[in-house]
Amino acid sequence: MVKLGIMIEGQEGLNWARWNRLIDDAERLGFDSLWRSDHLFSVMGESQRETLALWPSLTAVAMQSSRIEFGQLVSPTTFRHPVHLALDGAAVDQASGGRFWLGVGAGWNESEHAAFGFRLPPLKERMDRFEEALKVIKLLGTGQAATFAGEHFQLDNAWTTSTPTRASGARLMIGGSGERRTLRLVAEYADEWNATSMSLDAYAQKTDVLLRHCVAVGRDPGLIQRSMMLGHVIGRDEREVQRRATELQAVNPGLRDLPVAEVLSRLRERGWLVGTPAEVVEQVQARGAQGVERIMMQTFLMDDVEQLELIASEVIPQV
Repeated sequence: MVKLGIMIEGQEGLNWARWNRLIDDAERLGFDSLWRSDHLFSVMGESQRETLALWPSLTAVAMQSSRIEFGQLVSPTTFRHPVHLALDGAAVDQASGGRFWLGVGAGWNESEHAAFGFRLPPLKERMDRFEEALKVIKLLGTGQAATFAGEHFQLDNAWTTSTPTRASGARLMIGGSGERRTLRLVAEYADEWNATSMSLDAYAQKTDVLLRHCVAVGRDPGLIQRSMMLGHVIGRDEREVQRRATELQAVNPGLRDLPVAEVLSRLRERGWLVGTPAEVVEQVQARGAQGVERIMMQTFLMDDVEQLELIASEVIPQV
């Protein structure tokens, strides 16, 4: 069984009206979960697009929904301080009765960091900072006084009563697939590993690397849930699939000048879910056979409720 959630790019035109409707849609239609990215402005280069701030939007999910799990994919520790991630995440988790996942990553988008005055360190420093941030988040989730002397972050007898609902601390989701360090950090710290679109063969290789890291650090890999964020273009027939691909071109500048057939071919190569419901069911099942337990369906056509209803009626019951 593979659980399906909705994933929204919060910097590509998201506003309160759309977000509130999507929360209701996820609950109403039987999706497992609702997710959003954490960026400060469009990463597609459309800087005038609406962007909805992260923490108010997550708080709205906690208060407006009663069933779905939710979180961010993912907050970069380059411009999100781990103390704020830990405390804000704990508060949202409490408000939702334990349905929140704290998604974290090392950060990557150069233009975003430059525009808002955040330094994007070289990769090694970025990964060092990320590892320290994970340790800080873990310490602050214990409910005990915490001291930590890192190169990038420090705690000195830090105490907070704002802790997650689980006694073991925040449910940490780590995003990324870097084989040397990211997957090792997944093995050490993550409750769920989230990967992005890739081929079946590439995912099998990444999984093998993760298993080796688990052996090296002495962690049972069965304790780490596995999920994947996948874009999708779904229609009842080929004509509807092509229509939605055309609508996607209007959203994604990188696809605008291509023939529709080329767009669909490229998306399939990237590992997207593309086709009729029956075809998408097969694609989801293939991911499930590799151990993927949850798919966050990256939804760029935010106002296309009909597509979400199609997934809910003809894909979710089959997977």
